[in-house]
Amino acid sequence: MKLNGKFLGVLTAVLLLAGCMSGPIKEKGVEHELVILHTNDHHGHPIAFYDYPASDQGGLPARSTYVKSVRAANSNVLVLDAGDFNTGRPESNFFKTEPDIIGYNMIGYDAVTMGNHEFDNNWEIMQQQIAMSDFPWLCANVKKDGEYINNVKPYIIKEYDGFKVAILGLMTRETESTGNPEYIKGLTFEDEVKVANELVPMLKKQADIVIALVHMGLYDNDMKGSRKIAANVPGVSLVIDGHSHTMINEPVMVNGVPIVQARHWGLYMGNGTLKFKDGEVTSFDWKLDPINVQYKDKDADGNSIFKYVSEEIAKDEAVLAELQPFADKVDDVLSEVIGNAADVFLNDNTRKMETAIGDIVTDSQEWFLEQMDMDIDFAFQNGGGIRATLGAGEIQKQTIYEILPFDNSIALVTLSGKDVIALFDKAATNIGAGAMAQVSSSVKVTFNAETKTVEELLIYGAPVDPAKDYNIAVNSYLASGGDGYDVFNNKTNYYDSSLMQRDAFIDYIIYLGGEITPITDGRITIK
Repeated sequence: MKLNGKFLGVLTAVLLLAGCMSGPIKEKGVEHELVILHTNDHHGHPIAFYDYPASDQGGLPARSTYVKSVRAANSNVLVLDAGDFNTGRPESNFFKTEPDIIGYNMIGYDAVTMGNHEFDNNWEIMQQQIAMSDFPWLCANVKKDGEYINNVKPYIIKEYDGFKVAILGLMTRETESTGNPEYIKGLTFEDEVKVANELVPMLKKQADIVIALVHMGLYDNDMKGSRKIAANVPGVSLVIDGHSHTMINEPVMVNGVPIVQARHWGLYMGNGTLKFKDGEVTSFDWKLDPINVQYKDKDADGNSIFKYVSEEIAKDEAVLAELQPFADKVDDVLSEVIGNAADVFLNDNTRKMETAIGDIVTDSQEWFLEQMDMDIDFAFQNGGGIRATLGAGEIQKQTIYEILPFDNSIALVTLSGKDVIALFDKAATNIGAGAMAQVSSSVKVTFNAETKTVEELLIYGAPVDPAKDYNIAVNSYLASGGDGYDVFNNKTNYYDSSLMQRDAFIDYIIYLGGEITPITDGRITIK
């Protein structure tokens, strides 16, 4: 059959288009360059905020300006986020992350992988957030009834001039124990390495390089977190990670694959230049750029001043104009001053040891239930549920919402002494993790960090009696078995006060006369 020239032209165009859709663009011997910008663990910080020791740091308006400058200077730019953009400051929490998603849309993020805190809200809110997003949500290893989560993609493929890039999304499987049990019910969390090894060979056939955008955590163990992907999944060129809020100065190399992470809260943005030829990486240059991060210094007269770690970044006025009204609405409600802190209640080590902020938070829980004429033996709090430092000076309600951002109520749980012992045995394995214990003043516990065991446990000065029942003040998240503390599911009595944990903390500060001083009193000893 003879084909005319016009038909052949159309046929050729169709075949070329099909080829572009089905596989990588093959330009043998040509080195390509891709600039990758990335963030992780944004945690509801849409506008510039106070982070000890300075205010006006981070924020999406400044991040937008930074991204625009990089795009202006480079032809091929990919902007990604490695998850946990939910749960943080009140201007985000009050509006279920709406301002953050607006900001991400305006910046033009290419994709966001899901983090465990995307399950801090119910299914309906999650679907509303996805619908609001101009960028795709990624997660390949979490399924419901054997299917990917509704409106969530396992991966995407981005096409540039001369090459294609596949971005695979993965979430830590630990979410099945650390996620809110009410909201992860019915979900299956599959092994991250297994899923990646199933998908990456297929993605390598469709794209020139594969980037794993994961929310798994960066740890000193190749059997845990994102290191598992780099060590066990051939074909991945780069791993962009989140979850552990890790600060690094250079990529972590595992099996020749770079892993990067950008601290948290949008205070930094990772900036990497990936060069590759014939599907193989030829170089990767990476840096961590501060977004208006400041430090404390002194001027020539000895007065305290704040300086930028790098140059100040101007705020994108269009983005700021969209986001500021959310903060203004919150300020109207939460600007009330409730007290004064004599010094800083640092949160830096609440996942590692007893801290003054952990002490006062747990004391407030026990106090609140006792005001309701309940007999409480002790309070127990997961360190990861405390999210911010309480600065010295005036305390606004808003600050308390930053410290305790989760919508958790205070509950009473009754456990047998046997289960209380099991509770602290579990806590001994969590030093350094979000599940690290903070306890009220009635507890004296000694953990051995090396053996991950309890060496001594006293409640009101007495050893725990396995046959006795103990009433414990906890947040509703822990009461339902959150953070791996499924021992709470053995509770013989349960009462949910329905009062938010942060509101009880506010009342406790007022009860103390508004004047608080950071002290620790030896509740937790770590050997």
